Amino acid sequence: MHSNPSQKYQPFAPIALADRTWPSRTITKAPIWLSTDLRDGNQALFEPMNGERKMQLYKELVRIGFKQIEVGFPAASQTDFDFVRRLIDEDLIPDDVTIMVMTQSREDLIDRTVEAVKGARRAIVHIYNAVAPAWRKIVFNMDVPQVMQLVKHHVSHFKMRSDAHPETEWTLQYSPETFSSAELEVSLAACQTAIEAWGVGPDRKIIINLPTTVENATPNVFADQIEWMHRHLVPREHIVLSVHPHNDRGTGVAAAEFAMMAGADRVEGCLFGNGERCGNVDVVTVALNMYTQGVDPELDFSDITGVARIAEECTSLPIHPRHPYAGDLVFTAFSGSHQDAIKKGFAAQDPNGVWEVPYLPIDPADLGRTYDSVIRVNSQSGKGGISFLMEREHGVVMPRRMQVEFSAVVQRQTDASETEMTGDALWKLFDATYLATPDTAEAIVCHAHHVTHDGHSIELDVTINGVRQTLQGEGNGPIAATVDALGLPLRVDHYEERATGSGANAQALAIIEAAMEGVAGSTFGAGMSANIMTASVQAVVSVANRLHARRVGQEESTADTTAA
Repeated sequence: MHSNPSQKYQPFAPIALADRTWPSRTITKAPIWLSTDLRDGNQALFEPMNGERKMQLYKELVRIGFKQIEVGFPAASQTDFDFVRRLIDEDLIPDDVTIMVMTQSREDLIDRTVEAVKGARRAIVHIYNAVAPAWRKIVFNMDVPQVMQLVKHHVSHFKMRSDAHPETEWTLQYSPETFSSAELEVSLAACQTAIEAWGVGPDRKIIINLPTTVENATPNVFADQIEWMHRHLVPREHIVLSVHPHNDRGTGVAAAEFAMMAGADRVEGCLFGNGERCGNVDVVTVALNMYTQGVDPELDFSDITGVARIAEECTSLPIHPRHPYAGDLVFTAFSGSHQDAIKKGFAAQDPNGVWEVPYLPIDPADLGRTYDSVIRVNSQSGKGGISFLMEREHGVVMPRRMQVEFSAVVQRQTDASETEMTGDALWKLFDATYLATPDTAEAIVCHAHHVTHDGHSIELDVTINGVRQTLQGEGNGPIAATVDALGLPLRVDHYEERATGSGANAQALAIIEAAMEGVAGSTFGAGMSANIMTASVQAVVSVANRLHARRVGQEESTADTTAA
């Protein structure tokens, strides 16, 4: 590091806003949300999403409740252009959802962008150009008047091109890129130039989007910038004031929250904070922060695990186990004192009262999660030790979330027996938990199965509730076909297969994580056989039986609480 940073880095000057009002305000309603997962988030991936993965994530964003979704940069990518046209041509945009596309300030790119979105019921076209001194000097070699002429020319060009397609309701979004690093007067002049060129009025609004393109100051400074712009933009009643925070200083969430207090109407970000460098603002965190304060974020995260798994699958980016609200370990206490306080909090919690459980700012059940207590997690007797013994002695490598789940099972066993658990005892417990058929009348027992050659259809010979029967199902593979045959509301979140042992005695171990409608959280099932197809079918039956048992337990717990 530089021996004297004061000689190398210039601190950001504070904003002259002595009468600022945002610190005394609170957030009382949800902003307009814009998901940029499919554009800003996508361009930051090691491997950008193909059309099918983009479509899967798009459908999830619609399900969550986003009413504005940035769907791509069609002038820069044929994949994006084709994706946007598919949404429009196949009528895949709900009536209450508006798509947005982005373009740089160049005539040919604006023309290509209009071609991509014409015919949509509504479309937001996002035009931007950098305005900060370093970019004006180093990147574009422009003075301020030249920047203003660039804005006026390209907004006017877009107005001319969009007016030629009145079948679409067009909205301009203008961003003075690098706003957070620019002089406020220059940013304001660029925005007012765009407003005038667009011809803003009662029936022709504009979105003015102010980004922290690079976080370069504390979030209170950004709030001052937003309040200053909020006061000076005219005509304010016809302007939607938007923010697009990045996370270079790790304060993107705070910047978004302060900006809403300072007058912002709209927030752009990605579900779990993906984006260039340190990412865009994390929409899940901002929304659920609001939820913990009694404010409806108007986004549905009641199955946060499902959202996380889809995001991971589509982006190939893992979500950190300690990620706020969504991480695999955020509802797992490793500290004994934490466990004790949480346990007492649950015991004292009034089901109809205000949430008040120590260490848990949100009820896990509101997110479709459960509280997973893991005790004694050191190298000898915790999750790490259990996983080590299972892998070394039995060749079983469990996914991290399964390790957490199984360690809680082990803990209950060791607490009951007050003895240490050997590797053989661990295996017997694993077998009883995941591989053996439950000894209950309601358990599904699979006697045999037959899978078609292409793996898309299956026939099961099963006993359910004491009745032997033949079930048939179809799907895009044997697992989906088995789920279809059982006719249960199962959602498979994760599947993996591994070999245990080697040579002629090797066995295939299939592991499935799944959730069931009406059951809190997800759980695991496993199957083991010399045949991987058989192991996979067994794993589906295993997880179905375990989820059924959890549902019965929840119903009994609810009944006991009601009776009390």
